[in-house]
Amino acid sequence: MDRRVVVEIDLKALVRNYRRIAAHVKPAKVLCVLKANAYGLGVAPFARALGAAGCRNFGVAEPYEAMEISAALRRAGVRDAEVQILSSVLPDEVAEMVRAGVTLPVTGLEGAKLISSAAVKLRRRARVHFKLDTGMGRLGILATGPGGVERALEEISAAAALPGLDCEGIFSHCPVAYEPKNPFTPRQIALFKRVVAAAAKAGLRFRMVHMAASDAINNFPETARRPFTHVRTGINLHGSFDPNGRRALKVESVLTLKTRVAQVRELPAGTTLGYGRTWCLASPSKIATISAGYADGLPLALTNRGFVFIGGKRCPIVGRISMDYATVDVTGVEGVKAGDEVICFGRCGNDAITPDDWAALKGTHAYDIICSLGSRVQRIAKE
Repeated sequence: MDRRVVVEIDLKALVRNYRRIAAHVKPAKVLCVLKANAYGLGVAPFARALGAAGCRNFGVAEPYEAMEISAALRRAGVRDAEVQILSSVLPDEVAEMVRAGVTLPVTGLEGAKLISSAAVKLRRRARVHFKLDTGMGRLGILATGPGGVERALEEISAAAALPGLDCEGIFSHCPVAYEPKNPFTPRQIALFKRVVAAAAKAGLRFRMVHMAASDAINNFPETARRPFTHVRTGINLHGSFDPNGRRALKVESVLTLKTRVAQVRELPAGTTLGYGRTWCLASPSKIATISAGYADGLPLALTNRGFVFIGGKRCPIVGRISMDYATVDVTGVEGVKAGDEVICFGRCGNDAITPDDWAALKGTHAYDIICSLGSRVQRIAKE
């Protein structure tokens, strides 16, 4: 049986976005981040489409995701791609990841020793990237503070001397790259470059050097120039941006969220709608109840503020969003009936509602909107 709520993923638009990003950062290469099952949309079609488009570097957050995307790439016939864990690896996860050939982060010397030990026992060379903390304050080899560059280099050098490690890369992450005028990110970039230069002077050179995620690609183009060799992108692949930053990339939204009308009624003036009675009809109105609510990913913040498309027109949401339904004023739309299509976000003619629009109403970002699409929302990848 078909689901009442579906999200359609336009894989052709996804590939166009990937190619735009790749052209924008050239000669740097693109590492596509597909963590959390491609933000809950289904990693297999993303991996297949991006692999066919030429992407050979993929990033995830943890081992289960690494195995998931590796399997998807193999099924798609892409056998020369690298899958990298970008956050951390726990002690009991190390051996399996080394065996699987996953690229692992080194967040400190003790972690490097565990990876080295597993690699020696398995008679493998484990690919690793040193994760530098240049100001994120979350994970990694600390490079900030007095003597930070020297301390970081000492730890990197000690780890690089361990057996069984292919010290392929070094990377960092930016907490405020969505603010183009914030001086913190340029200081981070300068600090990172100092560590990379110090490592090179000590004889440690890396094939992959990366710091930029989607926001930095847009706002700090120097992160796609030497010494950087790669950039990471996730949300820009979906066509979304942080609202505070520049939009250097001309990407397009790849997602359309649809549902259907459950009932249409003519209601008299004075009728209140939904939990809390937050909307009172000032005049007789035609109200459509649609088959999607916050369990499907419609934020409560759309209450009395959001819009959907019905019958080719933008229609206001009136009344509080509930778990399974929302109510919409369709007074100006002719012929609306039960079963009609509703576009919750996506393009409708020359108009569009995007995850970014919902994020602005919720006071969040598009990641939150996309990751919040509920488990009963059917994911449909369109070639």
